[in-house]
Amino acid sequence: MFAAIRKYVGQLLEVPEAVSPARYRSLRRLMTVLMVTVSVAPLLIMSGFSHVQYTKTLEREMESPLYALARKSQASLELFLGERASTVSLIAHAYSFRDLADEKTLNRIFLALKSEFKGFVDMGLVDVEGRQVDYVGPYKLKGADYAGQPWLREAEIKGRYISNAFLGLRGFPHMVIAVHRLEENGMSWTLRVTIDTSRLEQLVSAVGPEQDTDVFLCDSAGVLQTSSRLYGKALDKLPMKLPPASHETLVRRMVDDKGHKLLVASTMLAGTDLMLLAVKPSLEAFRPWTALRSELLLVLCGGIAVIMLVSHLLMKHLVGRLQASDERRVAVFAQMEHNQKLSSIGRLAAGVAHEVNNPLAVIYEKAGLTLDFLRMSKDCASYEKHRERIISLLEGIEGTVERARGITHRLLGFSRRMEANRQALRLTEVITESSEFLEREAKNRGVQLCLDLPADLPEIISDRGQLQQIFLNILGNALDAVSGVEQGGRIEVSCACSGAGAVTVSVKDNGKGMPPDVLKHIFEPFYSTKKDKGTGLGMFITYGIVRRLGGEIVVESEEGRGSVIRITLPLTPPEGAVEV
Repeated sequence: MFAAIRKYVGQLLEVPEAVSPARYRSLRRLMTVLMVTVSVAPLLIMSGFSHVQYTKTLEREMESPLYALARKSQASLELFLGERASTVSLIAHAYSFRDLADEKTLNRIFLALKSEFKGFVDMGLVDVEGRQVDYVGPYKLKGADYAGQPWLREAEIKGRYISNAFLGLRGFPHMVIAVHRLEENGMSWTLRVTIDTSRLEQLVSAVGPEQDTDVFLCDSAGVLQTSSRLYGKALDKLPMKLPPASHETLVRRMVDDKGHKLLVASTMLAGTDLMLLAVKPSLEAFRPWTALRSELLLVLCGGIAVIMLVSHLLMKHLVGRLQASDERRVAVFAQMEHNQKLSSIGRLAAGVAHEVNNPLAVIYEKAGLTLDFLRMSKDCASYEKHRERIISLLEGIEGTVERARGITHRLLGFSRRMEANRQALRLTEVITESSEFLEREAKNRGVQLCLDLPADLPEIISDRGQLQQIFLNILGNALDAVSGVEQGGRIEVSCACSGAGAVTVSVKDNGKGMPPDVLKHIFEPFYSTKKDKGTGLGMFITYGIVRRLGGEIVVESEEGRGSVIRITLPLTPPEGAVEV
């Protein structure tokens, strides 16, 4: 967890040399996507919720008219059939078998019945043996034998029977109403009438179904009892599964054999085997919602497009300002780095002046001695006598000049190498050169500077000047930390290969160390424990340079026991490393 936090803080502190436009394009896209997602997601959720709620409400609104239509049709049909059955029952109980067996009487009753009630086709009197002893109607059915017919047995058992539609001897769809009568003398007989089913269709039409709703009757076997606008004529097979039989009017969603989705209201007619169905295709039922949904979808898409456009323009403006801010930050960091470099050079000025003045004093002294020898020599013999001495003095002058030249060369190499200059180099040489700048100061403070640099370390690809600045900052901080240590300050610098493709440099001191609350702020800019003597930029800049060279820096410290700084540098900087 802490490693992840340190990595995140490192990314915040890292300052690139150049601000990459691609980085901000990616950031702009990411922020635009996030803003659009945050803005559009609630809108989509609310739209989906509204769609579900509106669909449920619409379903209820579609079911209500269908339910009302089925109830109204049921009431009309039950009234029609009940009225006819009650009339036939009244005739059967008002007249005896003897009265109805008279053809004139039966004819007079039937004519009166037809004049008052529409739909009757014929009437017949059936004796106990099932033979039709008298008949009135357009067909020659007197003497017809109905013995053993199911309708006759059911009428004898229940007292009243209403049949399903069938063709029979008449050759057209009709229904039978039969009423059984048992007289006081023990004689039993059945009065049978026929009703034209077209009258039922007229009743259904008179109820007033909507143009896109189909209302019809069918029996329990799925045979149409009346004509259907969607599924054919009477006595055709219904091409769909019937809903469960119930005397309660129910509205269901169903699918016919052709895959059409339907809204179906169903109910059973009392006292019959007939089921009333009111069918409405879902496509027709939801046509208004489909049109409204298209309009709402258009509005939703338009709103999303506006949100995306506004988000893009807003993120473009904000990221543009962020890019400008980062460019200013990079410029300020470069200036701070330059100032820190100059500060390091100023710190070395005293030591460099001493190092250069000593060789110059030797040059001046030996050059003066040489001049004196030459002046004292009057002849060649005298010159030959002092020749060896003169040559020795001149060689001393040359060596001292070379020493001064090396010192000034190292100083100029550190101060002038400001631009990126990656090259193959040996890390041990860079550390040795950097430490030489601080040798005199370490000696004056009584600090022992120990270098443990293996000769077989591989070369690395890096920037010499930047590495010098890193080691000068770290060694300078270590020098300040061990100054005043009672048992004598000691700084140990060591190098070693750490795995494949990396070298680790460790700088260990026996100074006063740092408490945890100071250690966690060590890489923050302008944070310093040196009061007025420090700027608080040394370790911050060092951290930035190490990261840009593709490396890692870790500090371990314990108060009163010193500190260890480990710098891991790759042999070859990774592709993603920022040029410095």
